[in-house]
Amino acid sequence: MFLDIFSLIVIGILIAAVIWLVVLLGPLPGNVAQQRAHSQADAIRVLGWIGIITLGPAWLAALVWAYTKPIGTAGLPERVTALENEFRQLKDAQGRDAP
Repeated sequence: MFLDIFSLIVIGILIAAVIWLVVLLGPLPGNVAQQRAHSQADAIRVLGWIGIITLGPAWLAALVWAYTKPIGTAGLPERVTALENEFRQLKDAQGRDAP
C-alpha cells in the first residue's frame, strides 16, 4: 500500500516537472526573437510552441531562427536609389572620358 501511494506521488511530481518544463521552454524562442527585435517574432513564437508540444525539431529550428538576422526588403528602395545614382555617376564619368 505504501509503495502504491509513493509511486503515485513520484508520477505526479514527474508530470508536474514535465508541464513546468514545457511552460518554461515553449515561449523561449519567441522571447529571444522579441528581445532581439526580430521582424518575425510572432511566427517564431508560434513555431516554438508547436515544436515543444509535438516534441519535434521545430522548437530547435525556432530557436535558431530567433538568433538569425532576417534578410528582408527593409531599406531596399534606398539601396536601389543609391545604386541608380552611382550608375549615373559612372555613366557620366565614362561619357566625359570618351573622345
